[in-house]
Amino acid sequence: MKLGTFEIYPVSDGRFRLDGGAMFGVVPKILWEKCCPADESNRISLSLTALLIRANGKNILVDTGLGPKEDAKFHRLFAVERTPTILDSLRRLGLGPEDIHLVINTHLHFDHAGGNTMSARDGSIRPAFPKARYVIQQGEFEDAVRANERTRTSYRPDNFTPIDHINQWEFLHGDTEIVPGVTAVVTAGHTRCHQSVKIESEGRTAFFLGDLIPTVSHLPLPYIMGYDLFPIQTLETKRWVLDRAFEERWLLLFEHDPMVQAGYVRKEQDGKYFLREVAAWQ
Repeated sequence: MKLGTFEIYPVSDGRFRLDGGAMFGVVPKILWEKCCPADESNRISLSLTALLIRANGKNILVDTGLGPKEDAKFHRLFAVERTPTILDSLRRLGLGPEDIHLVINTHLHFDHAGGNTMSARDGSIRPAFPKARYVIQQGEFEDAVRANERTRTSYRPDNFTPIDHINQWEFLHGDTEIVPGVTAVVTAGHTRCHQSVKIESEGRTAFFLGDLIPTVSHLPLPYIMGYDLFPIQTLETKRWVLDRAFEERWLLLFEHDPMVQAGYVRKEQDGKYFLREVAAWQ
């Protein structure tokens, strides 16, 4: 899709499933199952849709999916279907791992940073994108390294510590323009330092949401994941982002929705938000 002088592309790492109750927190199943039917294990289908941005001569990858390192037990637990893989998706766009200049992680949970690294032939874990700078909020990296009993399952060290060893990380401290027109915006709630990515060119704006609003079904303000560490902060961050998106006509990019990857929102008189228009990729 052309966005001003930039180009943006959805980049798939396949699909997986998570528990529907965990994905919708305090929202009763009788409500969320209308939009997200669960399987016999109460899991709902989710996409793994990263984003490629071509801007200012740079190939920028936002999030990297699950990646190739997990075992058969993990794949069964989460019903993983990595077809295509993220590298396959990039290859279809004529790009190899060495062609990526920047990797921006919204946060370091395994379904967003699993493709950061890969297993080498000698058994070591190495960065999957050898020439890239990896960009993250420093607070997110610190929280991942110091994961506690609640967060340890989501933060898997093989997805981020091998990068730290060879100094490919670029740590941010708050909202930061990474290259002209591409800005990391702290959207805290899911994690303390979760970030989204704002893309601006020639009067057009797109906003990659990450896990702030993982699917279209999470547009209602109280529809907040049980995984969120700071749900009240998520609520206020969502309100701020959706207000801006409606007033300034931002194209919202959804990372986990299995049906809709991008669209525009409308705001009703009662303050509720709905998807007004689904954006079609060219």
